[in-house]
Amino acid sequence: MSADSSSLSSLIAATAHWLTRAYPADGGALQRGLAEVQARQAVTVAAWLCYPTELDAQLVVLTGPGGSDRIDRITGTDSRVRTADTDAECDESWRSWVDEVVASWAACLLSHPDLAAAATRALAGTDHGSAVPLAFHRLTRPRAADHEAAALMRHPDLLEPIARLHRPRLLVRLDVETTLAG
Repeated sequence: MSADSSSLSSLIAATAHWLTRAYPADGGALQRGLAEVQARQAVTVAAWLCYPTELDAQLVVLTGPGGSDRIDRITGTDSRVRTADTDAECDESWRSWVDEVVASWAACLLSHPDLAAAATRALAGTDHGSAVPLAFHRLTRPRAADHEAAALMRHPDLLEPIARLHRPRLLVRLDVETTLAG
């Protein structure tokens, strides 16, 4: 894995975690695992497109991705909620690594497999796409089990408030028509 890919690992992990908490899987450990894989794939593709070069990746790590405050408000997720098994300080720290643009782009990709396929093809033009040959099949060609596991996270109507935040920029980045996104 290239240095730029690993430098985005905290951003990718936090943003995928945010997606799985905002749109949780309903079921057991297998369904939660399948939903997490899908979130991770969508966020990875979105992050690599948003920060396509090693310099871009290093700059976002240096400046910080911005955090989840706005998207928490939009989804009704309160970052100040404390649960018995969650340390409030730790909870706040991972949220600071959530990237709103990446979360929005990932929401677009999760709700539209054709757009996800276009996004994975576009990775070839990034430093990341040439460094790590990966297939994102759970994102681009989800099976019935994938849809069941991530029913909330793949539901276009539920994702729309987050997806619409930065969809126009994603469509420009991918050079695709608006009709492909929905």
